Amino acid sequence: MRNDSATELAHTAWPDVPPDALVLLPIGSTEQHGPHLPLDTDSVIAEAVVRRAATALPGTLVAPTLPYGASGEHAGFPGTVSIGHEALCAVLVEAVRSLSLWAGRIVVVNGHGGNTATLDTALRLLRTEGHHVASTGCAVPGGDAHAGRTETSVMLHLAPERVRLECAVVGDTRPLALLLPELMAHGVRAVSPSGVLGDPTGASAAEGRRATDAMVSAAVRRITAWTVDDRGRLAEPERPLTSRQLDQQVIRP
Repeated sequence: MRNDSATELAHTAWPDVPPDALVLLPIGSTEQHGPHLPLDTDSVIAEAVVRRAATALPGTLVAPTLPYGASGEHAGFPGTVSIGHEALCAVLVEAVRSLSLWAGRIVVVNGHGGNTATLDTALRLLRTEGHHVASTGCAVPGGDAHAGRTETSVMLHLAPERVRLECAVVGDTRPLALLLPELMAHGVRAVSPSGVLGDPTGASAAEGRRATDAMVSAAVRRITAWTVDDRGRLAEPERPLTSRQLDQQVIRP
């Protein structure tokens, strides 16, 4: 579902680029999402969150989505394209260095958990260099890990025509913390032959809409407050933001 009220960098001529703009850079992945969701699920979600957040932050530019990430844990499934941590880090560092020549602030909005460690490494370096950059994620509190009810619901809301519910199966439903050692050592396929980590049963577009709204609201709150931790991640504001703060454009360092 596209939101054309957001200003997309790729559609903008250079004289129309506002000075010191806030730029939102979505990053996702091209990786398996079970037998029922498309390979670009993470990218679709990150892009939707960015476009919708941009409408609440006037003057914001939406950069083209980075569709490849660090997805080595999904390498056992056809269709997965992973560029690995080193390449992803290099792309992020050089992209932000280039954006910083004309942008005010840059926020990398991440839709794939496997990118998180790389993002932390890249943003530490970039912030040491003096760039006004931070990151935020698209996680849903209490959501399952991968291609389960949460992501299936969000995709039913954003792109229902691309969800094959008749192919959905229950995967490994153990908490991610318990799965991580085996995932890191042997990959997702060793844990779940279907690629699903969770249970898509009961997924709905209505639940996906609520989850998407929550991700967008969180992104807007964090960007507006601009509280950045030592990893370069935007934190939740300590105090609720006033309506005036939420209405203000966030473009200056």
